Amino acid sequence: MSKKIKALIAIGGTGGHVFPGYNLGIHLKENGYDIDLITDNRGYRFLSKFKKFNIYILPSFPLKGKNILTLFISFFSIFYSILRSAIFLIFNRPNIIFGMGGYASFPICIAAFALRIRFIIYENNLVIGKANKLLLPFTEKMIVAFKEVEGVSNKYNKKIFEIGNIIKKEIINFSKNERVNKFKGLSLLILGGSQAAQVFAEKLPTIFLQCSKKGISLKIYQQCLPHQNDYLSSFYKKANIDFEIFNFSNNLTDYFFKTNLAITRSGSSMLAELANANLPFICVPLPSSADNHQFKNALHYQKNQLAFLLEEKDLNDKLLSLLKEIHDSNSILEKIMDNQRQFSDKNVYNNINLVLNKSINEKN
Repeated sequence: MSKKIKALIAIGGTGGHVFPGYNLGIHLKENGYDIDLITDNRGYRFLSKFKKFNIYILPSFPLKGKNILTLFISFFSIFYSILRSAIFLIFNRPNIIFGMGGYASFPICIAAFALRIRFIIYENNLVIGKANKLLLPFTEKMIVAFKEVEGVSNKYNKKIFEIGNIIKKEIINFSKNERVNKFKGLSLLILGGSQAAQVFAEKLPTIFLQCSKKGISLKIYQQCLPHQNDYLSSFYKKANIDFEIFNFSNNLTDYFFKTNLAITRSGSSMLAELANANLPFICVPLPSSADNHQFKNALHYQKNQLAFLLEEKDLNDKLLSLLKEIHDSNSILEKIMDNQRQFSDKNVYNNINLVLNKSINEKN
């Protein structure tokens, strides 16, 4: 590439937006792009741990309107964010912008449209997010993880390009044959994240205790919030259950090697990582997720026999019996793993290159 293309990646404030954006940034940088990231304070909590890029922070606000006053304040705040974004782009003008979803990506993309800067949006859930739905009429293209994404009008079909899930290359290249799991029972990876740790720490230990009493051999690797460490450690020690507690980790592959089953929320990126790593998992969708998108993500994986699905309200009644069934029959996990071996996002970065090359050729 004779002249570096300057790209700005606009990232929403949750892990489901942050990590695909960061992974995309790594790939584009490896391919000669000059990369900057922009997010709000929520996204910066994740990104501050990474030092590979310049990271800019701009204020962002969701659209809320329970009454006329709050609606007016919300619109004014969003307009302020768009104005700030426009000023930023005037002084830091990129060649192209990638909007990764979430309301933090909305103002920068709208400002880009006003300033005639090309932008592409990315949707990795099975239902289009609110910000992306608003941006779809203005974007050059929308790249999606799954062609089945709901909520897209047919008139925008020509803008949609299925590329797969933008996950870490090390996950795509994960050596499934090197998994070290000498434990004869269930070696469980509990992925709490920021939106599930509290609930999982409250509900799952007592269910695991019942499992232990029924002769189900367990080893627990549980992600939790720092203030939950002491409680969980004390509980598992008292219950005589083998365990390891950890907080935020950017190296989950270390745990993929040690475990044979995961329990997780249903964010698209995490489900894709687990499926690509050939690790069976139980989806527990976040009940309050926007447009119930986590349930729809989980349902997609369940229908394709890549995972199990349990709603949070059913954990106390159904998780114990499911774990016992899995424990007593090796073929259940083996069938899931066989199906997962047919699932791969190995072409996602090649697909991104094809979309970008098409975009460059169209411009020329």
